[in-house]
Order: sequence, then structure tokens, then C-alpha cells
Amino acid sequence: MIFDTHTHYDDSVFDPDRDELIRSLPGSGIGTIVNVGADIRSSQNTLDLVRRYPFVYGSVGVHPKGTAELDETGIAWLRRAAGEEKIVAIGEIGLDYHWNEPEAAVQKHWFLRQLSLARDCSLPVIVHSRDAAKDTLDIMKAERAGDMGGVIHCFSYSVEIAREYLKMGFYLGIGGVLTYGNARKLKEVVAYMPIDRIVLETDCPYLTPAPHRGERNSSLNLPLVIHAISAIKGISEDQVIAVTEQNARRLYRFQT
Repeated sequence: MIFDTHTHYDDSVFDPDRDELIRSLPGSGIGTIVNVGADIRSSQNTLDLVRRYPFVYGSVGVHPKGTAELDETGIAWLRRAAGEEKIVAIGEIGLDYHWNEPEAAVQKHWFLRQLSLARDCSLPVIVHSRDAAKDTLDIMKAERAGDMGGVIHCFSYSVEIAREYLKMGFYLGIGGVLTYGNARKLKEVVAYMPIDRIVLETDCPYLTPAPHRGERNSSLNLPLVIHAISAIKGISEDQVIAVTEQNARRLYRFQT
């Protein structure tokens, strides 16, 4: 079944129909999802979701844009939450220079702190990197992040950068952007990389695949991404589903 490795079902846009939507997913071929924390509050909400639905797992962490509010009390809470049975990663963490808020020094400090937390907790990391290719890669190499392993969420860089992360043992998260007409660079990455390093993700409610771009995204749209990967790699959609599910299970260290 399809494994959605990165969702935000705690987002308020799902308030009207969250329970109905999540409960519908297995009947539509979605076998497992991971809900990803972006700050302390969403990480708390993620704990609620993983306790409620047997096929929902979670990660806890603070997105770079939320690091201005992070402190050691928050780190201590994340450490406790990371010990919960169905928490499978630290994330999403990283660097985002698109709006340059907060300043880079703040983002770097808390990225390093959360990488250290992941090492202490023996968990993989979910890394967000936007307009920060060099700094992200430099930090991850310096910190030997390959020891923890993880995924580069919504990968958006070149084949050359992809090669560096693949050499470190990371997976690349591929979602709706692959279906966009201007996604030439990402299509080159998917063509280049081995299928056993691709994991599927939606980042829902964001990054809805074409032809539904602009609408609320959900795991129900992943067949559109699967179709695109199938066409690029020249393999069946069933094979894409099976291999990416096994990849995700290895990424998050499920029993296989």
C-alpha cells in the first residue's frame, strides 16, 4: 500500500473533516502516514493523531521558520515526546532562507541542536532545506548526519546536490512538485537517482499535484505522483508503490 512519509493533518484546514478523511485513507490504498511536527504545538497535535489512528505515525521537531520561539525548555519537551512509541523521527528541521526569517544564525543554532537531539534519541531526521543548499549540506556533513540517516523533504536542488545526500545514505522525498510543468530539475533528479532511495510524500495540505494545484492536498493525490515517477523510471505504478513503501519502512526503521 502507499506510504505517505510527510503530512500535516493537524493543520487547521482539515478541521471540518479531519477524522472522516483520515479514516477513509486505508480504503483508498493509503496504508501508512507520518504526520510531521513543525513547532511545539503541531508536535503536540501529532501525538494526539498517532494515539487515535493505528496507521498514523509521527515526528516531532521545529521547522526553521519557527526557531525564533524555540528554547531549551522546548528541546526538553521534544526529547520526552521523541520517546513515545509511534514517534519515528525528529523533524521537520533545517534551514529556510527564502524569507530570511529568523536570521540564519538562529536557524543554524537550532538546526544543530535538533540534529544533536536526533543523535541522542537514535532517530532519523526529516530535513527541510529551501534556498539554503550549501549551508544545509555543509552542516550535515560536519555533523555526520549520515550516522542518523533520514530524508531530505521536498527535495528541490540539483542532481549534484542529490548525489551528495545519496552518498550520505539519505532518502529524497518526492511529492506533487514532480507533476508541475516547471519541475525540470526535479525530474532530472528522479531520473538519476535509484528507485530504492525515493520516498513518497504529500506535505499536505500544501504542494498539491497537477491538475489540482491550488486546492487542498491530501494523501489521496499520491497516485498522481506515482504515475509521474512510473513514467520517468519506466517501471509499473505497482512497482513504484511497493518499492517506495519498503523504502519508507527502512527510513523510519519499521520492522520489515
